[in-house]
Amino acid sequence: MPDLTSHQVDPADEGRHPPGDEPYWNESVYLDFVADEGAVAGYVRIGLYPNLGVTWWTTVVVGRDRSLIASTAYDLPVAGGTGLVLASGGVDVSAEVLDPLTSVRVHGSAVAAAHADPADIYRHRAGEPTRLELDLTWATDGTPYQYDVTTRYEIPCLVTGSVTVGDERIEIDGQGQRDHSWGERDWWAFGWCWSAARLDDGTRVHLTEVRIPDLRLGMGYLQAGGKVTPLEGGSAEEVLGEHGFPVAATTELQPGDLELAIDPIAFGPVLLEAPDGRTSRFPRAVAHFTAADGRTGTGWIEWNQPQPVVAPE
Repeated sequence: MPDLTSHQVDPADEGRHPPGDEPYWNESVYLDFVADEGAVAGYVRIGLYPNLGVTWWTTVVVGRDRSLIASTAYDLPVAGGTGLVLASGGVDVSAEVLDPLTSVRVHGSAVAAAHADPADIYRHRAGEPTRLELDLTWATDGTPYQYDVTTRYEIPCLVTGSVTVGDERIEIDGQGQRDHSWGERDWWAFGWCWSAARLDDGTRVHLTEVRIPDLRLGMGYLQAGGKVTPLEGGSAEEVLGEHGFPVAATTELQPGDLELAIDPIAFGPVLLEAPDGRTSRFPRAVAHFTAADGRTGTGWIEWNQPQPVVAPE
């Protein structure tokens, strides 16, 4: 049996942490969901950059045959206190830990825009104005998992509640993933691929592949039957389409020799722009996952794609 001592999550870490001195020190919560086999899905991210004096709000709702609904702001103030509350710039949202390591609720409303083409995000196109309302609860459905190489933990969840887009109210009864990280986060320094899914037998899979030049490092877990298996290695490969949106991907997880074919259903990308002018494209997709042994499931997969820096002429 693997020693899981280093992967146990301290319930106190559900709260906010004192910032370090790094300009790009960041504390973020990421929460996603998938319902009805990808007919509707979404994610919420609240990222605090206290040393830059800003909070990032990046939230989308997508799905099969649905327009992309995007609500983003990168210049909201950093609220005081110990919680995660946004109340400016048309965003009035709270992320509340109801019971540490057990449940989190996100509720509130925000201005948003509808996009027929996800690539419009990269073009800075405004989209059709709408409003997004959220009342969702992430309930732990597995074992919270602390990384042993960085200050970050991941928790598989079941997700219930509602999402309202304009006048359309959508009841959510699905599954997803949430994570919480704190420390230096320079999105433009290197790429990665992250994925998390639930297979039809209840197995939870999670892989992050960090892509530093000349080095790829995979980490994550398998959770099945109440057993948690830390990955000893893992890799991801993708086929890039227009605008850098992957049209297909595969992952391999070790141990377990688990191979997954991943087919994106719908994209909810963001364009990340650093204060010094660097940019990174960030295609995130709800996707269908198919294991080589025939099991299927749904989840989310993302790629961080730092763009080449163009030298001035």
